[in-house]
Amino acid sequence: MRRRTVLSAAGAAGAAALAVPVLGAAPAVAAPAAVKRNRLEIRGVDISSLPKNEDHGAVYRAADGHRADPVRLIARAGVTHARLKVWVNPVDGYNNKAHILPLARRLKRAGVGIWIDFHYSDSWADPAHQTKPAAWAGLDVTGLTRAVYDHTADVLGALKRQGTPAQLVQIGNELNGGLIWPEGNWEHFDTMTAFLKAGLSAARDTTPRVRTILHLANGGDNGLYRWWFDNMVSYGVDFDVIGLSYYPFWHGPIADAAANMADITVRYGKPCVIAETAYPFTLKSEDAVNDILNDPAQLTEGFPATPEGQAAWLRAVADLAAGVPDGQGLGYCYWEGLWTYRAGSGWDPADASSGNAWENLALFDFRDRELPGLRTLGRYRS
Repeated sequence: MRRRTVLSAAGAAGAAALAVPVLGAAPAVAAPAAVKRNRLEIRGVDISSLPKNEDHGAVYRAADGHRADPVRLIARAGVTHARLKVWVNPVDGYNNKAHILPLARRLKRAGVGIWIDFHYSDSWADPAHQTKPAAWAGLDVTGLTRAVYDHTADVLGALKRQGTPAQLVQIGNELNGGLIWPEGNWEHFDTMTAFLKAGLSAARDTTPRVRTILHLANGGDNGLYRWWFDNMVSYGVDFDVIGLSYYPFWHGPIADAAANMADITVRYGKPCVIAETAYPFTLKSEDAVNDILNDPAQLTEGFPATPEGQAAWLRAVADLAAGVPDGQGLGYCYWEGLWTYRAGSGWDPADASSGNAWENLALFDFRDRELPGLRTLGRYRS
């Protein structure tokens, strides 16, 4: 996640014409749910910004105000997995192997599972940005494919060797338009899928029991998911789980996401997980940066920007995952729930003065106290 941009309809249509999917165009009709999940296997939170936040003085407190280790707080709340993004050579030195390894040890000690999210970039990767790592700039497609394998194997292998193997791994982040542009963009599905296969192979070679995820944004857009995953099937890409970003203020009504998840789990025979979601507990900002969510018009009806409204949204998205037919909704992950405001720990890894436009969507308030939503995330449907 960073900015929400989806391919234009014209662009997507043109890309679809480049690779004819092997699956039929007729809509898949999901049967009435024979099984519903009362318990969600995955009740996760992305904590990628935690090391940088702590290095810039962030503290975290229980609801009663007592200072506590944030990893222990999420474990005590019942969170099952923590997601950690991986950049190749970030200019600020965070979100790389050097910081992920000690954080993984903390998670292992607390009993929280590890979910690795490879971006294959030096900075944010999302539908609008899939910038090739600077160190890979001179490589041809064969070299880039090898770099994807080596980078993936290096990080996952190091995690396994220290006794903290990943349970879940994303090969790419919000891949609507591909990865490692321009070679792996949506105009070149042959190259895109070669990169994905390299990452998937590295994941399985280093961590045979890991579950692999391919992740798109725009979780309510069934046309996007059919176009993209039909192409994955036609190119023989073998993965385990479909990941979706679903933010109600960007991705449409819950009904659209529910319909999409019901369709794609039947169509591709894969379970799904909501890899990103979030909701504000206030529309105020703690720093001088105007937050992404700052206007009442951006809110979803029935979910006010309050601590209670945030917790209600978490129950709603848990119900969304649990309602996927035949128990094929594994759960969900809250994006950057520990990214509270601290000067120096902002959006731009190249600019220490950049602010945080997300702190009103964290799971800790402006006094650093855990919000009710954290306990909802961990305990509801546990």
